[in-house]
Amino acid sequence: MYIITMLNLKTKCRHFVRKKLRQTHRLSYKTREFICLLIGAAIVSLLSYGFATLADLGLELNAYWTTQYPLAVWIALPLGLAFLAWFTAKYTPYVAGSGIPQVIASLSLPHGKSKNQLLSFWQTLWKIPLTFIAMLLGGSVGREGPSVQVGAAAMLAWGNLCRKQGFAFTGLTTNELMATGAAGGLAAAFNAPLSGVIFAIEELGRGILLRWERKVLLGVLTSGFILVAIQGNNPYFPEYQGETSVPYMFLWVALCAVVCGVLGGIFARLLAKGLAGISPAAIRGGIRRHPIIIAFFLGLLLAAIGTYTQGQTYGTGYEVASLALTGSDTDSNLGLLKLFSTVATYWTGIAGGIFTPSLTTGAGIGVQIWSLTDELVDQRLLVLLCMAGFLAGATQSPVTASVVVMEMTGAQPVLFWLLICSLVSSIISRQFNPRPFYHLMASRFRQRIQEEYKE
Repeated sequence: MYIITMLNLKTKCRHFVRKKLRQTHRLSYKTREFICLLIGAAIVSLLSYGFATLADLGLELNAYWTTQYPLAVWIALPLGLAFLAWFTAKYTPYVAGSGIPQVIASLSLPHGKSKNQLLSFWQTLWKIPLTFIAMLLGGSVGREGPSVQVGAAAMLAWGNLCRKQGFAFTGLTTNELMATGAAGGLAAAFNAPLSGVIFAIEELGRGILLRWERKVLLGVLTSGFILVAIQGNNPYFPEYQGETSVPYMFLWVALCAVVCGVLGGIFARLLAKGLAGISPAAIRGGIRRHPIIIAFFLGLLLAAIGTYTQGQTYGTGYEVASLALTGSDTDSNLGLLKLFSTVATYWTGIAGGIFTPSLTTGAGIGVQIWSLTDELVDQRLLVLLCMAGFLAGATQSPVTASVVVMEMTGAQPVLFWLLICSLVSSIISRQFNPRPFYHLMASRFRQRIQEEYKE
């Protein structure tokens, strides 16, 4: 009996030791996966930081050379955009435009060889120098959309490497890796961690089944917080110090929402249609057959607008939006001129985002509303409302637009009004462009990839 008892005890001890070893192994795997997630988030954050530094350099150089040699704009801008249009179409066709549609298209593609094509790491890296050159020349582009595509490609490449080695991420799908990197790229680009999470849920998750596990959200937040640690917890734009409430606030919010909804819807429709889409049927074929020549003439148009505005429509327009937010004197026509500059740049087919140019356009619209209403209320409040309203009208993502503007300006007390303005603007925008712009463009990329892999 004693021997049997000892044998049973020995067997139980063995089971206990094996169980603890398995638990230790699981714990070590979780630790490895957590470390790999932090490394991936750091890669995304550092790429975004480097991209931001390069973009700022491009904007500074553009301001310098266009001021010193104003006539050179009429040569460099059309020739430069024509070259970028040729190079992008021939060598890097999947980095054209914003970058956000490519991510959305990749998320919706079925698993297979075609799924990762739009987010190939080495091709996507071209997004950085091509956007830099566009800013240097004076194209009306931003870096936030490109940062989303670069972030998604970087996290996907890192995740695939870790899974190939059996080191981590066996529990994360390809879609979750893409979404983590994309949202992390936006969070790092704007120095706004919360905006990255909202963007991932509202924009990337629209119509796509994604599991929002803690690991995904943690990766997004980490990318944003790493940049906060590098740059400090400073808003992207000057901190909002305007009014938070004025008499008849609902009427002012409604006015901004209606104007931005109409203009945002038209803006998105123009981007989606393209120059050929809005041109008479007789010349559409010629426009599609000669994209390089079209890019050249669009460059001349951008040079004309830039010369008229003394260079204020070039690049992201960050300085214009910043001045408007602080209540400084700003040309009331800049909003519409920035809108047309951004559309013209996008029609060339080069790499570059529309996120920050949309915010600048909204700021200009706010200044115009303020001037047309006899300056009855604080300019800064109207600028803030129109920044969120126009971005919501352009993208039809009202929660993302309101949270992005709130986090970029430190305007937490006005968040409720920003959200109301964005919701109404988004609803009105749909009357002009029924499908959200990013998702409409994503469907075209998806169709293109599927046709290529059928051949």
